Amino acid sequence: MGPNTAMFIRILSCIFLLALGISSQIHAQEQPLKVGITKVPPFVMQTDDGRWEGISIDLWEDIAAGMERDFEWVPLSFNELLGAVESGDIDVAVGALTMTADREARFDFSHPFYQTGLSIAVPPVPEKSLLSSLRALISWKFLSVVLALGALLLGVGFLLWLVERRRNPEQFGGSAAEGIGSSFWWAAVTMTTVGYGDKAPVSLAGRLIGLVWMFAGLIMVASFTAAITSSLTVSNLRSGIQGADDLPGKVVATIANTASQRYLEEQRVRYQTYPDLTSAMVSVAKGETDAIVYDRALMQYRNLQLGQQKLTVLPGVFAEQLYALALPDSSPLRGPISQQVLRVTEGESWEAIRAAYLGKD
Repeated sequence: MGPNTAMFIRILSCIFLLALGISSQIHAQEQPLKVGITKVPPFVMQTDDGRWEGISIDLWEDIAAGMERDFEWVPLSFNELLGAVESGDIDVAVGALTMTADREARFDFSHPFYQTGLSIAVPPVPEKSLLSSLRALISWKFLSVVLALGALLLGVGFLLWLVERRRNPEQFGGSAAEGIGSSFWWAAVTMTTVGYGDKAPVSLAGRLIGLVWMFAGLIMVASFTAAITSSLTVSNLRSGIQGADDLPGKVVATIANTASQRYLEEQRVRYQTYPDLTSAMVSVAKGETDAIVYDRALMQYRNLQLGQQKLTVLPGVFAEQLYALALPDSSPLRGPISQQVLRVTEGESWEAIRAAYLGKD
């Protein structure tokens, strides 16, 4: 075989391999993309009829339409999802994956599509209103204070009537009911320091009772005012948590093996772990824990499902995080998908999609 023949064979081999590679690439593009998903409301959810929906689902469907690519869902657990991305068993992972340095070393991320972070939710704070104040006024605590004060006034009035009914019949005389009623009135105006002067004891014993009751009345008025204030405000008391700086000294609910748990450990905040977000939030509503620290978007969605146990999600976020789509390392899809992510998130419909699942922030 001459050198020309050998060279010709090499050229034919290269052309064949190039054609084979092009054919394989075209065939690969014709195959539906394998899209891994894991349930994480409100980003990925499954309806009763088996359909998938959520913020990330709507995002991906728009991306796939923009790329004109078919796809098939591959439901996986969270740990299986990360492993499938790293091994290349799926083409892209869709959900609520946080961009971290550790994960970036294992696989690639698209452009981020959602910025979130940790937030704090506390027991529901009732609205201050005239109705809530009236409810406090008819509480048993308030009524018991009023009854106790009335009994004390009656006792002091009865004692004064005993020593004044003969020495001062003009002011405390008459029938027993009239005399006790007059002395009850005197005890009330003396305690409140109103002191109209229409009634006053004249006997030495009566005046001693009056002197003691004047000083005791000052204490009684202060105590009664404090009781009223407590009754009116007890239902409006907040947990005392206004932000992350208020967490030390509290018992905080969270979920194991999450960014929120790591944050609480780093800040040395006492915490209690729960198996899922719902049980953690219910523990706050029941008073078992003082607050919950978790991803803001996930808490906002779950809070909408709690009904009467709905918590108050405090404004603001800390330990900010970015969500993105995950792809195998050096995936050729990274560029096209990132372009589509920007197209969707910069469009007018993106805010509507978020509001549909999270409500207004």
